[in-house]
Amino acid sequence: MRGKQLVALLVPLTLGGCGVIGLTAATPSPGTTTPAPGSTGSWIVVTSGSATPSAGVTYPSRATTLPPVSFPASAGSSCPPAPNGQVVIPVTVTPGVRSLTVTWPRRSATGYRVTAVPQRLVTGAQPGYTWTSVPATGAGCSVSTRITGLISGEPYVVWLDAQGTGGLTDGTRNPYSGASGVVYPN
Repeated sequence: MRGKQLVALLVPLTLGGCGVIGLTAATPSPGTTTPAPGSTGSWIVVTSGSATPSAGVTYPSRATTLPPVSFPASAGSSCPPAPNGQVVIPVTVTPGVRSLTVTWPRRSATGYRVTAVPQRLVTGAQPGYTWTSVPATGAGCSVSTRITGLISGEPYVVWLDAQGTGGLTDGTRNPYSGASGVVYPN
């Protein structure tokens, strides 16, 4: 019998809430007021009307290639001087049949190295890449080399590293370097 009385008491409380026993939100506690429907009363209305969607995240657009960089010519030379500090060397890439021809302005380096880094997404360990050494000797204001053995139609980014460019005051190497945008060999 006792179980039936407990169920008879709990079911209305569960279904009807506190209003069944006279404890409703319409009965304010001492010292507080409850606003009437349709009025603002003591409530703070932030925005009336319908809900507004959250602001979407927007990302600024990014350039896909590095901007061109130019340096003033040094006295007595038609080639630009080697820059001081951290400089990005502009790289020009021309696609060939299963190859890329890479050209950049000559800087005061003892040598250069270039590589073509594959850009296809690969799960697990990433494929290695091989640096191609390019001597700094030669005439003219630009250096050029050809990277061969690439897969036609596959995306690559070319990296350039200038070797022997001196050191900074903390003993680290000057980070003279350059990179291309995405290129596709023919």
